[in-house]
Amino acid sequence: AFEKFEFSKACEALYHFAWDEVCDWYLELAKVQFAEGDVRSAHTKAVLGTVLDQLLRMLHPVIPFVTETLWKVLTGGESLVIASWPVASGVPADADALRRVEDMQKLITEIRRFRSDQGLKPSQKVAARLEGIDGADLVAQVPAVRSLARLTDPEDGFAATASIEVRLSRATVTVELDTSGSIDIGAEIARLRKDLAAAEKDLAATSGKLSNDAFL
Repeated sequence: AFEKFEFSKACEALYHFAWDEVCDWYLELAKVQFAEGDVRSAHTKAVLGTVLDQLLRMLHPVIPFVTETLWKVLTGGESLVIASWPVASGVPADADALRRVEDMQKLITEIRRFRSDQGLKPSQKVAARLEGIDGADLVAQVPAVRSLARLTDPEDGFAATASIEVRLSRATVTVELDTSGSIDIGAEIARLRKDLAAAEKDLAATSGKLSNDAFL
C-alpha cells in the first residue's frame, strides 16, 4: 500500500494490527507466559521483541516521533530513521498454531460475551470447568483461556449454575460456570426491567406508526 501511495489503506492495516492483534491479544497472551517464568517465557520475550521491532519500523512513516523514542528504548539502536525497512521472512505460517490461536480467541470471546450478558464485571473472577478441551487440542492454552476470560479452577463442591457451548474447529467445548454469589440479583433485575421498559416504549412507538394509515 505504501508503494502504491495508498496511505489510508496502509494506516488502516497497521492500526488494526497494532491495536486489535498486538495490544488486544499478543500482549495479553504474553503476560500469561511471562508469569509462568519457564523456557517459554524467554521464547515469548524474543518473539514479542521481534514483533514490536518490526511493527515500530512499519509505523514510523506515520507516527515518527513516538516510534523513534520507543524503538531506541526497545533496541538500543542509534535511530529508527536509518534502520532497514522490514522484509518478508519467506517462512510459511504455522497452520496448526494459527488454528489453535483462532480457536482460543473464539472460546475466550464467547465466554466474555456470556459474562457480559450475565452482568458480570470484566475483572470479576468466576469458577469454571472446561469440558472437551482435550478434543479441541487446547490443553496447552488453558492457562491463557482462564486468565483472559477471568476464570478460576473449580474447587470441591463446585456446582455449575450456567453453561455455554462453543463450537471450535475440532470439537465443541462446554464451559460450566458457577455464578452463584457473583451476580447482584437486585441490580440484574433492575437492569432487565430498564431494558424491558425501553423495548416496550419502542414497541408502542412502532405500533403507533404502523396503525397510522397516513404513515403507511
